[in-house]
Amino acid sequence: MKKIQRTYPVSANGSLGARYRRLMLEAPQLARCIRPGQFVHVRVSESLQPFFRRPFSVYRARRQVEIVYEVIGPGTRLLAQKQTGDRLDILGPLGNAFQWPGGRIKQAVMIAGGIGIAPFMILSDFLKDKNVDLLLLYGARNGDYIYDLKEFQRNRCRVFVATEDGSVGKKGRVSSLYSAIETDPDHTMLYACGPRPMLADVQRFAARHGLNGQASCEEVMACGVGACRGCVIKTTRGYKTVCEDGPVFDLQELIF
Repeated sequence: MKKIQRTYPVSANGSLGARYRRLMLEAPQLARCIRPGQFVHVRVSESLQPFFRRPFSVYRARRQVEIVYEVIGPGTRLLAQKQTGDRLDILGPLGNAFQWPGGRIKQAVMIAGGIGIAPFMILSDFLKDKNVDLLLLYGARNGDYIYDLKEFQRNRCRVFVATEDGSVGKKGRVSSLYSAIETDPDHTMLYACGPRPMLADVQRFAARHGLNGQASCEEVMACGVGACRGCVIKTTRGYKTVCEDGPVFDLQELIF
């Protein structure tokens, strides 16, 4: 798929709950090209500080391209300062996308940890008309990391939440929500995104029940196009770059 690099105006950049922010770009041409699971590379400053672009999963792509982020470093602090009308240099869409196997699948389960929820809004946009039982299992540290999930519910998602301190939803990690999953391998597809320990746990769960799944991996990226090899991970097919070979991989091909 052809990559597009150009500047787009910011149409909104506000809070999404206590910890996250949502940035919207007026980018209809780019939005038409994006598939669920892909990401964009954002130049957050016109200066050389920070030098590298920042990668963000696409949260939604309709007329506007939306990303969800947490302010945790100099790059995201600069991004949080962008105002409506400011322009951002964007490269994308990058990486591969989630795949829908179709066939006999009756339940699609999205398993997210923390900011790993970012690629699942656009995936639910895609799956909402597939006549499947659509689940979102969302695990977070505490209630500050949980925001209003009504947009998922409007996409016919059944939403289950767990927090480690029990402040919202069930007390425990996202694995405490697995009981909601129909473990029939002919009828269930898993999609996961989150920290590596969570992905490893989802992988073990899927292997125990013979379930197929895909995982979107989170790694530090520099170039975003497979040139620097800085985001290499180990898989059953050898070492692969998350930015170019991924970020989406078959769940069972990942080696943790």
